[in-house]
Amino acid sequence: MIEEIIIYSTISGGVYALLALGFTLIYGVSGVVNLAHGSFYMLGAYMFYVLGPKVLELPPILAVILAVVFVGVVSSILYRLTIHPVLGDEVGVMVVTVCLALIFQQLMLLVFGPPNVPVAPLIEGSVPIWGVKVTYARILAFAISLVLFASLWIFISKSKIGKAMRAVSQDREVAMLMGINTEKLYMLAMATSSMLAAVAGIFISGSTSGVAGAWIWMYPLALSFSIVILGGLGSIKGSLIGGFIIGYAEQTVIIVAPEGGQIVSVVPFTVMVLVLLLRPKGLFGKRIEMED
Repeated sequence: MIEEIIIYSTISGGVYALLALGFTLIYGVSGVVNLAHGSFYMLGAYMFYVLGPKVLELPPILAVILAVVFVGVVSSILYRLTIHPVLGDEVGVMVVTVCLALIFQQLMLLVFGPPNVPVAPLIEGSVPIWGVKVTYARILAFAISLVLFASLWIFISKSKIGKAMRAVSQDREVAMLMGINTEKLYMLAMATSSMLAAVAGIFISGSTSGVAGAWIWMYPLALSFSIVILGGLGSIKGSLIGGFIIGYAEQTVIIVAPEGGQIVSVVPFTVMVLVLLLRPKGLFGKRIEMED
């Protein structure tokens, strides 16, 4: 039992951290609380279904790349058309992004219908680890998540664009006076955020449930929000640690509790409420934490 908790929790935590990283990135750079974040998770899973072995039968890796790029392009356009005009109005941004999420939901229902669609894993088979059977798809999801997380951390810490993002996050007006194009950075942050969500959607759907549906955007959004509240809004380090905490909490409930599979969906909300009561700013609560 302990081995199962450790292995499954670690894998889930890594992918959850990637999902939350996108949410925290767009908030940290532009201050946008993107409540449509789960929709890009959903859109990534649906696009992989269309492009992958189930419909167009493209090679899985190519299908993933095209699906993620498509989501990034769509999110950039939507940012410019819908979020940018209300930027600075927190309530307006939340209303707009919730409306976008509902529009995506209805579009998926219109195009694909209410039944769930199958999302194939990128790789078949399994391997025993400490006597626990783990699918290759889950191992791949964990590995890709950590690689992307580390790559983005290095990009933000070392690259010229990453340094510009940090400057904008700390003081937008000063950054603009220094010649930084904040709008392009905001669009880049939005595209990157949504692409990370799409990757998480493809890997989580393929390696766990094996299906995607029009309502799957809600739980990823709850996960993301819970993790960034736990880790601290705008904290990349907090997203990583918060992802693992939620992952361990979920898997412990699933494995230990008799009805764990039925109550697991309340775990992120429970953790979020406890954190807000005990430490409102989260573990590493700052405006943004990209200097490490």
